[in-house]
Amino acid sequence: MSIVTIRNVEFFNNPARFSDPYRFRVTFECIAPLKDDLEWKLIYVSSPGNEELDQELDDCLVGPVPVGVNSFDFEGSPPDPSKIPPEDVLGVAALILTGSYNDQEFVRVGYYQNTEYDNEEMKEAQPKPIVFDRLVRDISTKLRVTRFQIKWDVAPPQQLHAAAGAAASAAVPSADDLDGPEDTDMDPPPKTNGMPIS
Repeated sequence: MSIVTIRNVEFFNNPARFSDPYRFRVTFECIAPLKDDLEWKLIYVSSPGNEELDQELDDCLVGPVPVGVNSFDFEGSPPDPSKIPPEDVLGVAALILTGSYNDQEFVRVGYYQNTEYDNEEMKEAQPKPIVFDRLVRDISTKLRVTRFQIKWDVAPPQQLHAAAGAAASAAVPSADDLDGPEDTDMDPPPKTNGMPIS
């Protein structure tokens, strides 16, 4: 049983310029008191086959976390263009939000991000070198949620079930609820070099 479940992730600036910070709000539910903070990280994946090129854009600690529904605002820096291979700048990349407790990752929410030029002429001609000031990003509403079993330092099982029942009665956003199957997956789209995500 997971003590913390993400309920919603709301992006405030999407679409946006490639060089703009990421701004979003995370809403999650906690069903038992936690001794330590939760750690959240935002990661940009430009080249899925090469983890060394992944960029951690920002991280934050959230706590103490009370039982019930909680939310926090997150602002992450844009990716460093110098660390992205030129052939991986345009088209589809991945944006990943992770949640950890005591250095144990318990959830990973992945999005596809499409990057292209802000006008048709540059989309077709694709100038070289890349003009980063003219790039825009659009984060797809399609997502992948992966949950991991970890060791939570919580109360005895009977108290945990009582807390779960109390938390379940709280009002929780449902329209964009991310709480689905253990691993909600989708096939990764091919690099489209500027074409919209289908």
